[in-house]
Amino acid sequence: MKEIKAYIRKYRIADVVQALRDSGLCDLGASTGCHNITVVQVLRPLASADPADQHYSMELAEPVVAEFKLELACPDDLVDALSDLIAKAAHTGQPEAGWIFVTDIQRATEIR
Repeated sequence: MKEIKAYIRKYRIADVVQALRDSGLCDLGASTGCHNITVVQVLRPLASADPADQHYSMELAEPVVAEFKLELACPDDLVDALSDLIAKAAHTGQPEAGWIFVTDIQRATEIR
């Protein structure tokens, strides 16, 4: 089992989530495909190539870029298809438009 973590520009996240829904690879009702999809807004404290993407964070006392972090778990055989789908839906054509990380899950225990 793998975990996919993707950092995506805020104006592309809705397209990524819709692409996951439409793909049929994340059938949560049938307990197959990807699991535990979460989306969280995050702040990246680095300068952006596009100043319009930046704003000043009073908490961090520096310019930041607001992005979304998408996380999901999936079987090993779906990781390439899901990573490709996320990359395609998140594509902006700009440098540093996001990142996708894939890691091994050593153990997963469902809480009932």
